[in-house]
Amino acid sequence: MAKLVASWRKVDVTRAITAASAGGMNVGRVEIENGRIVLVAAQAGQSAESELDRWERDRARKA
Repeated sequence: MAKLVASWRKVDVTRAITAASAGGMNVGRVEIENGRIVLVAAQAGQSAESELDRWERDRARKA
């Protein structure tokens, strides 16, 4: 069975977010659709932090 090769890498997503942020876009979400990186802008008043992020932050161990 042939090994599947990813059509995107983490560095590709990082570059896309960095470029969008430099252009003034407030990135709210990143979606990968058929190997295509799609950035979705955050709406005004919308936090970029998800419910899961808040839950993990609230329950993180204090060092």
